[in-house]
Amino acid sequence: MRISSTRPRLLRIWLPLAISILVAACGASFGVPSGGPTHSPSGPIAAASIAPTTTPDDIGGEATPAAATTPLPRTPAPPTAPPAAALPTPQPEPFSLDLYREGDFVGQYTFEWCVGASVQMTLNMLRPEDDRTRATQERLWERARDLSDSPFGGANPVGWVPLLNELDIGAWRLVSVPTLDEAVREAAKAIRATERPVNLVMWRGRHAWVMSGFTSLGDPASTEDFEVTGVYVLDPLSPHGSSVWGPSPKPNSLLTPEQLGEQFVPRTSGRIDLGVPPGYLLILPVG
Repeated sequence: MRISSTRPRLLRIWLPLAISILVAACGASFGVPSGGPTHSPSGPIAAASIAPTTTPDDIGGEATPAAATTPLPRTPAPPTAPPAAALPTPQPEPFSLDLYREGDFVGQYTFEWCVGASVQMTLNMLRPEDDRTRATQERLWERARDLSDSPFGGANPVGWVPLLNELDIGAWRLVSVPTLDEAVREAAKAIRATERPVNLVMWRGRHAWVMSGFTSLGDPASTEDFEVTGVYVLDPLSPHGSSVWGPSPKPNSLLTPEQLGEQFVPRTSGRIDLGVPPGYLLILPVG
């Protein structure tokens, strides 16, 4: 006996009907027409559907499209004045001073009287009338010798300076300077300040000259930044000179400091105490 069942048929009838009823109920609960959406979605789902998919560039930052900008016009920098040209450093001008007049020179009458002759020439430069007599030179040398009190019977700076201070031609002093450059500078400053000559202790203390003037770059009266370029000198031994120290320059010769230094050398020692340290010795007029 074949038994037939009616259940499959019933399922084929009722299943489509149940699905239709379920779809109708879901559409009513979400507000969606049964025919599908007819407008753009809104709400969180809609926002998620249009969010940009670009990933962030930096940690903690979210990439967004760069906004288009219009470049600002460039403002030109204000014009600047050109730098001022540096002023050239003023160069010292040549300067010259010479106290010598024709007739002031007197040669020494003996080989011992160089101090007497130098003082005699100093007097001639400072007094209106020249005195070139032997008698005056001898008197000056003897007074310098007596004031020197030398065991050798001659004259030296110990008596030479007091003699000058006795003659009513201003004050004088003996100085020792360590270098030739400083010595000629000190001499030039003294001549410029006092308008009196300088007496030079030559040959390490064995001879006497007179410095009557100088040439320089720059005036010692207006600047310390001057350079002595020449010295005017008178050697009372002229024209004889020395076989040891060299020839005597002509009266009032202009020598360079280097030429002067061939015979104007420092006194480093001696048997007579002059009261000054070793060095280049000058008898300077004091203003």
